[in-house]
Amino acid sequence: MQRGAGVGRGRRVAVAGMLGVALTAGGLSPAWAEPSPGRTGSGAPQPPTALGHKAIATGGAVLGAGTTGAEGLPTTAGLQRDLAALLQDKALGTLNFAVTDGATGQLLYGAGENTPATPASTTKLLTALAALELIPGDARLTTKVVKGAAADEIVLVGGGDPTLSTLPADQVRVGGLPVDTETAPATVADLARRTAAALKAAGVASVKLAFDTSMYTGPLNHPQHDAMNIATVVPLMVNEGRVDPKSTDEGPARVFDPAGQAADAFAAALGAEGVTVQGKPKPGAAAAGAQQLAAVESPTVARLIERLLTTSDNTLSEAMARQVAIAAQQPASFDGASAATRQTLEKLGVPMAGVVLHDGSGLHTGNQLSPLVLSKVLALAASPEHPRLRPVLTGLPIAGFTGTLLSRFGAATRAQNGIGIVRAKTGTLGSSGIHTLAGTVLDAEGRDLTFALMTHTTATPDAARAAVDRIVGQLATCGCH
Repeated sequence: MQRGAGVGRGRRVAVAGMLGVALTAGGLSPAWAEPSPGRTGSGAPQPPTALGHKAIATGGAVLGAGTTGAEGLPTTAGLQRDLAALLQDKALGTLNFAVTDGATGQLLYGAGENTPATPASTTKLLTALAALELIPGDARLTTKVVKGAAADEIVLVGGGDPTLSTLPADQVRVGGLPVDTETAPATVADLARRTAAALKAAGVASVKLAFDTSMYTGPLNHPQHDAMNIATVVPLMVNEGRVDPKSTDEGPARVFDPAGQAADAFAAALGAEGVTVQGKPKPGAAAAGAQQLAAVESPTVARLIERLLTTSDNTLSEAMARQVAIAAQQPASFDGASAATRQTLEKLGVPMAGVVLHDGSGLHTGNQLSPLVLSKVLALAASPEHPRLRPVLTGLPIAGFTGTLLSRFGAATRAQNGIGIVRAKTGTLGSSGIHTLAGTVLDAEGRDLTFALMTHTTATPDAARAAVDRIVGQLATCGCH
């Protein structure tokens, strides 16, 4: 572990407490699946080694080891003094920011902290918070097969799980890392195996296959759809619509018809189980109350939230935004999901004046949030009054270790003081010069600080991100009194 000036050994012990949490299990809702006996628990993937660092042991509650109360509270004057030079970096362009006390939410220092700006992928923090507020953390998304109108007809029904995989679990990678029993996706092979067993028990060996995508409404494609950063948004897909299910690209090529791809994959898997599919699968709605033949379940909502935040997964974010809409009895569309998220956050006390939401992923260039809104979302996730929201924090990438912060805060950026100390959601719309970062950091005295920095600049992405990282790295090394 690299050390920066002012980083003591005692703080590293405190950081260990930040990296792990036991997720709480909420009640069940009929809109989601019952937890399966073999898929419960709270073990999260361990942080990988990166940049030569050793993984830090986890345990304890997130933010539980920091200083609380008035002791060691940074002052506005101290923050102004210690951040002044870094805030003058021309690579920042226009910067709106807020630094708040993680224990109380009190604003300590900011500029344009109430001014809405383009949030990019920090929008996902709002989607995640709304999802965890409305949906039990131990709920799962179900993909099922039901009987059709005739004895030899079946319908594959999409349940909004974009992580359904055609790969065996040992070949699945999320953010380049293997999955464990808690994060492994449901597989097409398992669904086909269960369906074939039910059909054979009924004496059926040949079927016509339809597929149902009626869960969602509205436009299928995001306004910024590019068939790479996000797939067509439908409730039935495999491998998040990737052409190559093993692709490790941040923006992999996506298929034109994700639902059709999923149906074809399921038909092939049924054939491997000895059930013939007659002709090509066709779109078709399942009848209300149709008898279920088989089903598979996603990882828990809490795990899906962690995944979408750690890897900044746009396709999964839009899927979860539609679950928010369904839970709030809004249309499962871009507009319905945005309205449901806004409504949910208002009820939680997030100041939504001036907030504009068009999606759940942050790809939309018309989204507008202020730094204080992002800080409030993080404060709610840390609040002991809202334990079900904690996966918003456990899903944040760790500087130098996980997700979209894996290669940030390195020595080349002169921000290495933040490695292992900073947990934050990134946001980048490179073509628009938008670079955002919102998260938590322990200062030199163990005080939990929350920050949100939002830039609009003509500087190169690397220069802009490094300038942002240096500000946060400085927060990790100062008492700022």
